Amino acid sequence: MRPQDIVVLCKLISFKDRPDWRQKDIANELNLSQSEVTESLERSRVAGLIDPSKRKLNKSVLLDFLVHGLPYVFPAEPGKVCRGIPTAHSAYPLNKKIVSEKDIYVWSCEEGDIRGQSINPLYPSVPYAAQKDPSLYALLALIDAIRVGRAREQKLAIQELKSRLKG
Repeated sequence: MRPQDIVVLCKLISFKDRPDWRQKDIANELNLSQSEVTESLERSRVAGLIDPSKRKLNKSVLLDFLVHGLPYVFPAEPGKVCRGIPTAHSAYPLNKKIVSEKDIYVWSCEEGDIRGQSINPLYPSVPYAAQKDPSLYALLALIDAIRVGRAREQKLAIQELKSRLKG
């Protein structure tokens, strides 16, 4: 697995109302090449995160991987304070449940308007792709809460991810 594989899988989750998606759509919306998307879907198929047709998520396996594997495979450490786009519990939907003036996490981005500790996104194009797709943004922020959050933030993020995967 590579970090962009998680981003591609999140994009598939955000396509819940678009069963007619194409790999070209994913590539354009995530600023990836079509070959990167093809290879990513193949890695996810081999890992059992999507079915053999590469169109349907194995939701319970994916959730298990995100909750138990992601913090170890793709950990996040807060970095320097910079301007960026809020992530983890500093972004929707967790920012409605957790109010923290002290620990604000952002993806470093020139278009951002919040100052906080930087978190490296899973893939460099994440801040730009997230700005175009609110559903994708929420999923990636929840994943960052699992990667960097304390127990309470992780628990709330997991509950929200479960809800979004079921929906």
